Amino acid sequence: MTKRIGPSLKDFTRRDFLASSALTAVLFIAALLLFPASHEAEGEGSQVTAQALSR
Repeated sequence: MTKRIGPSLKDFTRRDFLASSALTAVLFIAALLLFPASHEAEGEGSQVTAQALSR
């Protein structure tokens, strides 16, 4: 006899589906806000460039 560790799909209710969908949407929105996809979406701040030492 085997024991199930987590909930099965039979225990997955409509409320669970809506909650997980909302949390997934929040996660994606936070990722888009923290990591913009285009260079133009970044702020206009000063940029630091490193120069390699020539020998």
